[in-house]
Amino acid sequence: MQIRYDENSVQCKSPFGAVKAGAKVAFTVFAKDGVFINRINVIISDDDGESLVVSPLSYIDKEDGVSRFCGNVRIDKPGLYWYRFELDTELGIFFKRKGESEDYQLTVYSKTFRTPSALKGGTIYHIFVDRFCKGEDLGVVPHGVQKEWNEPPTLRDPDGVYRANDFYGGNLQGIIDKLDYLESLRVSAIYLSPIFESSSNHRYDTGDYLKIDPLLGTEDKFRELVERAAERGISVILDGVFNHTGADSRYFNKFGRYDSVGAYQSKSSKYYDWYRFYDWPDGYDSWWGVTVCPTVNKDAEGWRKLVLHKGGVIKKWTAMGVKGWRLDVVDELPEKTVRDIRRAIKSVDPDAAVIGEVWEDASNKISYGKRRHYLLGGELDGVMNYPFKEAILAYAKGGDAGEFCDAVKVICNHYPKSALDCCMTLIGTHDTVRALNALADFDASVMTKEERAHVRLDGAILDEAKARVRVAATLQFMLPGIPSIYYGDEIAMQGYEDPLNRMPMAWDDADEETLTFYRRLAAVRASHKPQVTGDIDLFVKDGLLILVRTARVKQLTVVANNSGESKPLGEYADSVDLLTGKKVFELPPCSVAVFETRKA
Repeated sequence: MQIRYDENSVQCKSPFGAVKAGAKVAFTVFAKDGVFINRINVIISDDDGESLVVSPLSYIDKEDGVSRFCGNVRIDKPGLYWYRFELDTELGIFFKRKGESEDYQLTVYSKTFRTPSALKGGTIYHIFVDRFCKGEDLGVVPHGVQKEWNEPPTLRDPDGVYRANDFYGGNLQGIIDKLDYLESLRVSAIYLSPIFESSSNHRYDTGDYLKIDPLLGTEDKFRELVERAAERGISVILDGVFNHTGADSRYFNKFGRYDSVGAYQSKSSKYYDWYRFYDWPDGYDSWWGVTVCPTVNKDAEGWRKLVLHKGGVIKKWTAMGVKGWRLDVVDELPEKTVRDIRRAIKSVDPDAAVIGEVWEDASNKISYGKRRHYLLGGELDGVMNYPFKEAILAYAKGGDAGEFCDAVKVICNHYPKSALDCCMTLIGTHDTVRALNALADFDASVMTKEERAHVRLDGAILDEAKARVRVAATLQFMLPGIPSIYYGDEIAMQGYEDPLNRMPMAWDDADEETLTFYRRLAAVRASHKPQVTGDIDLFVKDGLLILVRTARVKQLTVVANNSGESKPLGEYADSVDLLTGKKVFELPPCSVAVFETRKA
């Protein structure tokens, strides 16, 4: 039976994407002549599988042997819903679904859901603070190893353990010193890896939430960074690590370095109920079994007071002008805790963003057997958009353009647009292989980490990888969301997995060609803010990937060629490429162009 329904087409479902609670959703199904259809129903079920709506679609008309059936539904309660079409025909009952046993998803978000406008249309720069810039000498590290800026990172200590205890001295003053540089990239927000006191270089094992790590600077220096960045229109986003603390912390104090009585030291400690011990003191829950990161009991009143209440972590730092928090491993946090954190942030600054670390489709994420409701209102404003990252890298490395379009449309269809506009669009982070290495035709998987540490791409392999980065970065900057540049990607830094992807910024070895490209790309984005926050359309034509962003009548059109041969530009030939300022007639292999066009 030839039935046509495309969830990504406004001809079939309007509005496109997630819908506001109480809003009308219009469905249209097209049926080609062949079997007589008595009736078509749309059946909508809640996330528990209970049918809530069975609504008939009305026959409207027929054109060229194709009948059109239309109908409207409203859902008043926010939630995740699933729908399919039931066809009552002369041959019996049939169902039109997304897959053989998979219904279409309908995300219904709260009518009161609002996301901050300040970040939308901007550009984020992600800084791993110890490795960005050493602006002042703050003395010798009290524990661990002090490294010179160009020394290789420690892969493991002599006993074979990786402790992340080598420090290069990047600090807050260094970021202040580089604000001109960040401004040249049109950065509108700096996302900092954790800055609170800790015993590691990554600081995801917090020692004291209320204290800036002395190796990074002082509280006054942090305040100066926030203020001086704000003068340039740049805001600061902090990394909130609330699922666990460090074992070496004021609260757990496993190694006795703090003047407090920690949970590890005594059952009488005021912090004892912050943790779950099954065999005190050495048997305790920790993040993925990593014993230096004991998991926190989020119901402990003392922990809640420290993190959520007046004078606590969130309110203290947000009141200093912090405009957003990225919540580390948010799927490890109970939903109640996420809502409480959001309320605490918004009580200080309603325009501060709450962004979660989610690696999958955040609209239907299941964690520990429970559905999460991150983007329905009341929890997150946006997430780290890893599905976009995977789609971008796969395409830039020669993947199927149609599959790229499908992957992007899934997320656009599932997320509220206001949330999608607050998501971080990625091609690399501190948790992933550098974009340049991920895109290179060089197989390092058979090597040991020690061998990968010495890999330096060069020659034709490097040139092709850089070309692919230009394609990937352009898609990153033009897709919905906020492009998040991982420090060093803009100067073609190399590196495989942690800690090889966290090398000190190569200020003296920057690839000027790549940096110039990023600056031009950032300028194009900054000068077309209405378009990059507007509507999206993407399709494949004559072997080229076409991405169109529209606001009113003006469009920004991206044309990408990930093949190994030049392709004619067709209707875009003789147009000026905004990335080069030159007219182009064909697109060379592995390249991209951006045009300013008008809506037909």
